[in-house]
Amino acid sequence: MIVNSILTGFFKLDGGAMFGVVPRRMWSKLCPPDTNNMIPLAMRALLVRDGKRTVLIDTGIGNKQDDKFRSHFEPYGEETLFGSLKALGVEREDVTDVLLTHLHFDHCGGAIWRNEITGNHEPSFPNATYWTNERHFRWAMNPNERERASFLKENFEPLHTEGRMGFIPVKQGVEFIPGIRIRFTNGHTEAMMVPYISSGNHTIIYSADTIPTRWHISMPYIMAYDIRPLMSLREKARLLQDAVKPGHLVFFEHDPGVECARVATDEKGRIVTAATGSLNEMTIL
Repeated sequence: MIVNSILTGFFKLDGGAMFGVVPRRMWSKLCPPDTNNMIPLAMRALLVRDGKRTVLIDTGIGNKQDDKFRSHFEPYGEETLFGSLKALGVEREDVTDVLLTHLHFDHCGGAIWRNEITGNHEPSFPNATYWTNERHFRWAMNPNERERASFLKENFEPLHTEGRMGFIPVKQGVEFIPGIRIRFTNGHTEAMMVPYISSGNHTIIYSADTIPTRWHISMPYIMAYDIRPLMSLREKARLLQDAVKPGHLVFFEHDPGVECARVATDEKGRIVTAATGSLNEMTIL
């Protein structure tokens, strides 16, 4: 199993929303905001290859949103989804499966791209099946007012209409493919999928928005975007209990500078960051 980090670019969100009830004077020391209170965040996907399947987990924001949308979230950076894949020798046609942890725009926007020559919207990976689960898909198709702006149907509805979408059973620990198990969480959004990837002596937990950055390992750091914050606390505690086991890594989708971390229990029984680094560094150690 070969696992690679795929940087699709950066964007910005409100710092207060990202850190919830934690006071600005605390979180701003960790991640300084700009004059508009916005903080930089990565959109980091994961590529998993087992010799038979080429699986992409999440796709970033994509290229098809208009200037008004872009002014709200300020996407930037030279890295792109296709460019980062190509740097690893992977073409669009090579991807067999796209696993979408959830259907918020910064996780699935790249599933459909705007063809820069024709202007048409097309599936980004012509030979891939796009995977979600039926419970979350129904939730995204009929969004509540709090999440409505995050579920942009142009990112996923055409995939379902064209028969390109598959549904994973909502069952804790379900095996997606050999080496990838799925844990379902409901704090951030309904039935978000957290993949656990076994590669050699390591298990990589793609935490998605359960633990979006290294700073969110601390228990009080829960995003204001979460629809059920107390459930998010319990789910994060469960994920960290898994992550503290030998050989486990937490992979950060949104951390602007760190790809993953090892965690450990300190003298007070709290789970804390033990080491951080790139995925390559941490899997070699």
